[in-house]
Amino acid sequence: MLPYFLIAMILSIILATVSFWLPTISPDAEKLSPYECGFDPLGSARLPYSLRFFLVSILFLLFDLEIALLLPSPWAAQFVPPTLSMFWASVILIVLTLGLAYEWLKGGLEWAE
Repeated sequence: MLPYFLIAMILSIILATVSFWLPTISPDAEKLSPYECGFDPLGSARLPYSLRFFLVSILFLLFDLEIALLLPSPWAAQFVPPTLSMFWASVILIVLTLGLAYEWLKGGLEWAE
């Protein structure tokens, strides 16, 4: 283990010192401009993005994570009493349902203004 650590340490020190010796290249405006099939870009490459899609994606990730917490519950029932396993599965489902109800009541899932 120690030889690998020493090799990694020496290699990183060599690469860090070589990077200081290499000349820095300052790119000009022509190199920084985008190139697309020989044409200059006419507009901005950034398109407006609705925050509602972002909110729905965050909600999906949160609820998907809570569902992923439920997946090992059948195997957990083998190690703990089944009532305790069912209790924690119920708690996760209640939190999931309360989160969905909260977002629904706050209008987070409404598309029309």
